[in-house]
Amino acid sequence: MLALAVTTGAPSAQQQNPQQPTFRVSVDLVTTDVIARDRNGQFVSDLKTDEFEVYEDGVKQEIVSLVLTHGGRVFNVQAPPPAPVQEGIILPAARPTNDAAGRVFLIFIDDLHLDFRLTPRTRDLMQRMLKNLVHEGDMFGIVSTGTSSISEQLTYDRQVLESSIKRVTGSGLRPEDLIKTAQTSQGPAELRYRAHVAFSTAYQLMRNLEQLRNRRKAVIYISSGYDFNPFVQSRLKYQAEMFGTTEDQLELDPFTNPRMQGQQFAEADLVRELAELTRAANRANATFYTIDPRGLVAGPDLDQQVETQEWQEHVRETQDSLRVLAEQTGGIAVVNQNDFDRALKRIDAETSDYYVLGYYSNNPDPLKRTRRIEVKTRRDGVQVWSRTSYSLPRPPAPQ
Repeated sequence: MLALAVTTGAPSAQQQNPQQPTFRVSVDLVTTDVIARDRNGQFVSDLKTDEFEVYEDGVKQEIVSLVLTHGGRVFNVQAPPPAPVQEGIILPAARPTNDAAGRVFLIFIDDLHLDFRLTPRTRDLMQRMLKNLVHEGDMFGIVSTGTSSISEQLTYDRQVLESSIKRVTGSGLRPEDLIKTAQTSQGPAELRYRAHVAFSTAYQLMRNLEQLRNRRKAVIYISSGYDFNPFVQSRLKYQAEMFGTTEDQLELDPFTNPRMQGQQFAEADLVRELAELTRAANRANATFYTIDPRGLVAGPDLDQQVETQEWQEHVRETQDSLRVLAEQTGGIAVVNQNDFDRALKRIDAETSDYYVLGYYSNNPDPLKRTRRIEVKTRRDGVQVWSRTSYSLPRPPAPQ
């Protein structure tokens, strides 16, 4: 990643004015993972540095390092040189080289957004992950957001994953809960609280992953997704019954109408939350692979008194939120499908075969925090996938 740090140097003998400090900037290597495949979907493992092109905000960058990981083995095709020496720049202290063998998985179980009836499917999914995804030599950690109360630090011990599977329990809200729960100016109060817990937990985990260098970091994000304004018509009907009025009258009351209780901002609020989380993941060079344990979703269950159209809109919104998290970080979303084995094998392949490109940014606007990245290849018939952006961390508050 690229980090800008401002330090104050001591004045020279000629500089007697203490009000004129010298500012210096340190520059780190920007790295991004890249997956290259041919027309048949096979990984291409013989690309050279001059066959890649990297653009940051439309400005071409000079690739200074290229590392290939193929079948779990690491090949240092081109080692990075020291950062370019410029006037006023102090190079950061060299960090010790980390063990780059294996992969790093963070299994994020958002059980606050998993229905209790999804518990067996979620546990089965994790058993399949143990078989098809997490192998010997891989490092992994497990964190849940709700009542499963799982928080396992990064480890190589697969028995930790086995024991955690038994503790996974969904505690998500049912449609009936969303319709009858207390309403605020932001919609269902409990829904927003749970979403805040999930996003803030994931965000902090991404902050922690920033400290882990030289490793492929994949986040397996297990959730049923997010919808900040679900079942509007059913909520309106329920409130009309509660207040002893008609739905038409309730429509006109901004204090009780769920369409008017600030819900015109619900979609924008969700977009903002997703954007903050994907920016944090891109800063950590972590890829989200989102998995919806619901699998192929049909209509609502018989005991759920929800109109089919409302149910379909809710499912589409939740699935789209998982797609955004995956697509904006270079991963894939496993939604609306039941073949989890096939999806896990694809994730296994993408996390086993990849390139890591490195460059020192020459972005003409050093104050721009969010940078757009585009990776291309010059070889015909080869397509590449990578993250599309990264963000600089906010500067520390002045002491």
